[in-house]
Amino acid sequence: MNGGITKDDFARMIGGAAASIRAQHALLSELDCAAGDGDHGGAMLRTVERLEKAFAPGGPEDLKTCLQEAGWSVLGADGGASSSLLGIFFGGMADAPACGAPAGASDLAAIFEAGLAAVRRQTKAQPGDKTMMDALVPAIAALRAAADAGKSVTEALHDAAGAAHSGAEATRNLTARYGRAKFLGEQTRGHLDPGAASTGLMFEGFYRGLGESKGESGNA
Repeated sequence: MNGGITKDDFARMIGGAAASIRAQHALLSELDCAAGDGDHGGAMLRTVERLEKAFAPGGPEDLKTCLQEAGWSVLGADGGASSSLLGIFFGGMADAPACGAPAGASDLAAIFEAGLAAVRRQTKAQPGDKTMMDALVPAIAALRAAADAGKSVTEALHDAAGAAHSGAEATRNLTARYGRAKFLGEQTRGHLDPGAASTGLMFEGFYRGLGESKGESGNA
């Protein structure tokens, strides 16, 4: 896919992310039991449901409005810190000038970078702190690198999904420094961070949701 990105393309990405979360929500809750209250899977189900509604047929046709509504809707979900940051992430995407008429991978990267900038204004967490940032930051860096290398949108999303997955897997060897998990210290080693894991699943879904509609998806 080398042409412009439409609201419907984003809807397919959201649909793919929702499918990934629904398929693995039980695992996400299991991961959350190691250092949390075991509700991350349920929280992510509520999050993707609200994202899908924001991009459902019959709603706003422009991408900026859809992202704004998605952000506010997710912020209103009962999903704890992860849902709050994801609400900020999607709402922040709407601040990107490229959101008006995204033309390709570079504009898509700019939209995701705007979302990340909004998240960074709300949390001091960095990669290495065993949070969703361990998957989110490398995913968006990979998206930008792919765009700068002239790759297509689906190729860029493929690279982002791979980076998010690797970042999430790396949290297994980290000690939590944020949230409830930080009080367990070294006990958190050996466990995947659920927020990073769900972020990895979402990026895998972004790629599959768009790639399958274009007949381009494979293993992320």
